[in-house]
Amino acid sequence: MPIVEVHLLEGYDASAKQRLGTALTDAVRMVVPAPPEAITVMLHEMAPAHYYRGGETRTGAAALPDAAELVRLYLQAMEARDLAAASAMLGAGFVMQFPGTGPMTTLQELIAWSVPRYKSITKSYEGFDAVQSRTAATVVYCRGTLSGVWPDGTAFEGIRFIDRFEVEDGMIIRQDVWNDIAETRANA
Repeated sequence: MPIVEVHLLEGYDASAKQRLGTALTDAVRMVVPAPPEAITVMLHEMAPAHYYRGGETRTGAAALPDAAELVRLYLQAMEARDLAAASAMLGAGFVMQFPGTGPMTTLQELIAWSVPRYKSITKSYEGFDAVQSRTAATVVYCRGTLSGVWPDGTAFEGIRFIDRFEVEDGMIIRQDVWNDIAETRANA
């Protein structure tokens, strides 16, 4: 039964501590073949006055937002065409790539590119998976199916998609999209 002990400065809310416990449990399960209930995570909170680094007391950094929830909110804003809200979630140097196009850096480019492809589109999600990469970015995958209306007014549904996002410092910095729209459209 693996036991993970973490010393954490006071100040993190219950949600952040729960996310940390879940993430540490998942990290152990990537290496040790143990079910979640066999892994114990203990968080020991310390008052900042009892912690010194470089001979000085320190305070903890604010918890990062949940990367999967950030991506979900971004996708909801995009579906609602709330480009201002979606843009506010994008970091400096943001880049996205969709099937059949080169890299784009603005949501306006995406909207212009999509006009001849479909009139409207919605996503039904089967799941979101977040993993920490070896870089500073957290990688979030979302997967599911697309439905919508082709430019000629014909409805479509059940088209598979996977989106891969990179989230750094609480901001989305990259989006890569894979889907079967072209194959489905060609066979329609």
